[in-house]
Amino acid sequence: MANETVTRPLPPAIPRPQTRPWTLALLILGLALIYGYGWKVTQINVGQLVTSAHLVRPLARDLVRPDVLAWVPRTQAVSVPFSYSAEGAPAPPAAPATGPRVILSAPVAQSGQPLEIRGESFTPDRPGQLIWTDQSGSSARGTAFRTDAQGRFTLTLPVPELIGTHHRITAEVTLEGRLLRPSVAAGLVFGRLVETVFLALMGTTIALFFAIPISFLGAKNLMARSSLGTGIYYVVRTILNITRSIEPLIMATVFAVWVGIGPFAGVLALALHSVASLAKLYSEQIESIDPGPIEAITATGANPLQVIRYAVVPQIVPPFIAFTIYRWDINVRMSTVIGMVGGGGVGFLLIQFINLLQWRQAATAVWGITIIVAAMDYFSAAVRERVV
Repeated sequence: MANETVTRPLPPAIPRPQTRPWTLALLILGLALIYGYGWKVTQINVGQLVTSAHLVRPLARDLVRPDVLAWVPRTQAVSVPFSYSAEGAPAPPAAPATGPRVILSAPVAQSGQPLEIRGESFTPDRPGQLIWTDQSGSSARGTAFRTDAQGRFTLTLPVPELIGTHHRITAEVTLEGRLLRPSVAAGLVFGRLVETVFLALMGTTIALFFAIPISFLGAKNLMARSSLGTGIYYVVRTILNITRSIEPLIMATVFAVWVGIGPFAGVLALALHSVASLAKLYSEQIESIDPGPIEAITATGANPLQVIRYAVVPQIVPPFIAFTIYRWDINVRMSTVIGMVGGGGVGFLLIQFINLLQWRQAATAVWGITIIVAAMDYFSAAVRERVV
């Protein structure tokens, strides 16, 4: 039997789109015009990066040597209370049997009246200074003195005008030697970083209570079953889109005017923006769930609340947790920015350092922000791996 060669027809050739030269030329010309105009509008000047490099050198230099530790003198300090009024004034503490002590000629004195301040048993022949602390906690350094060979000093001076009624006088004597301690900037930055983390936590938590119920109203697969539900769906989605389009920086500015400068304004700004962002993420997750359990539960005659409870909630809990933790991570970063407009947190401190040209202190805040953001990123990633 002769071998037969079977010839199979070749597949039809797919015609390649042909690009006309003049079309490509017009495209290149259009892009050149767009980017040329953009270069002019944005005032890009590459040469200025070189000619103005000297302006950024102090900041770049201080970024690698932040103000974290400082040598401080050893001191010997003793405080005593005094008041403008005897009513409600704290009882003066008993003078210690040993060690340095400060004695006032009178525990109550009015502003401008002479007051004798005596110190005993301090380190002999050392310089010192009086510190006046008012009722609000603000301190001001006053008259300098020097202890004698027996460690004593005596000062008679008029009482300054202070805020409040009850105050304290501190005699601070400087000793020999120095101690390595955290700098003032480091202490301020640490306190503000703690405030930043909790600012983001409170803003995210408040948003959580509003975003969850709103997300069900913004899920089309749950609401588009009647004309009323469809209307609610579009209204909710429109409000969420409008709210998300407003930057948290603008919200923080508004709330700082409304409730005053401080962390409360930052919490409100983060909460409002997080409601819109989380509700959108939650609603999209609800829309992508498996419809099978919903149809099965509905077929049994369950009401809408029962359908959500038994068919929707079990499918959305893990992604909801992941979205919430991720939003907290975002809010930590965002809170450092809204602090610059009065929303509290470390950003408020950073903008003050920059305005005062205190670059080393600003570098301390920048490194603090970097460390806390990196730590939050690792923490949120570890939590998401465990719960999702």
